[in-house]
Amino acid sequence: MPHLSGRSCRTLPRTGPAKEIATPDDPKERALRRDGAFNDQAAAITDPLFRSHPFFDPRDRVQARYEMLRRHQVDGLPVATVAAAFGVSRPTFYQAQAALQRSGLPGLMPGRPGPKDGYKLSAAIVAFVRALKAAEPTPTTPACLRAIQDRFGVTVHRRSLERALARPKPSTPAG
Repeated sequence: MPHLSGRSCRTLPRTGPAKEIATPDDPKERALRRDGAFNDQAAAITDPLFRSHPFFDPRDRVQARYEMLRRHQVDGLPVATVAAAFGVSRPTFYQAQAALQRSGLPGLMPGRPGPKDGYKLSAAIVAFVRALKAAEPTPTTPACLRAIQDRFGVTVHRRSLERALARPKPSTPAG
């Protein structure tokens, strides 16, 4: 469907008045996607404000989550009602509520997907490699990876090991 600006837009299927949502050539959508804040469940939002006012953008996940929490906290709507209106489960509502209380608006930004650290690299493996590097003059990263494989039977990516070694050593309790 052509937009007034000449850009092509699509209309989200939902109840209530139709609202045009721009396609990925829209700079705001590109920015939301780049920053991980694009709400791919925008069509599930049925809240009246998001259907009737252009300021409220269902594609903006942070805005939608904040407004969902505000509708409960300020407007006094029940959790089940606002969760349904924003197309999320009650547990998702409570997670967003806790994130906002803990970190403010930045807490509503989606976290980085995938593993958060080198889950294969236990403290024992990192300590082993540190000791190996202290004992030998300059062991190469591939040599350390082979030693980890031989000793622990674990295959570790080179960058994971490099990142783990770049982190500060954990402090040991005084005893």
